[in-house]
Amino acid sequence: MVELKQRVSNKGQVLIPKVLREKYGVKEGGYIIIEPRDEGILLKSRPSPDEIITMLEQHVAKLRGSGVKGPKLGDLKAVYLEMEFENRL
Repeated sequence: MVELKQRVSNKGQVLIPKVLREKYGVKEGGYIIIEPRDEGILLKSRPSPDEIITMLEQHVAKLRGSGVKGPKLGDLKAVYLEMEFENRL
């Protein structure tokens, strides 16, 4: 395992090296999740809201292209998520 030593600024900022930003898709203006762990802090990259919308649009286009049809307006009005979760507990 490779370890990189980074200095923490007086504002608590840490520079993520370019090689790691590129490998894990951390972009300027992008989002990361900071997760506290017993052994330290875990940083996870996450797509931006715009990237998520783009991925969803591509997925919908792929489904429509393969002939998969979703529910029509009103088809799901009797479906409750609470019931779905209650059945799994």
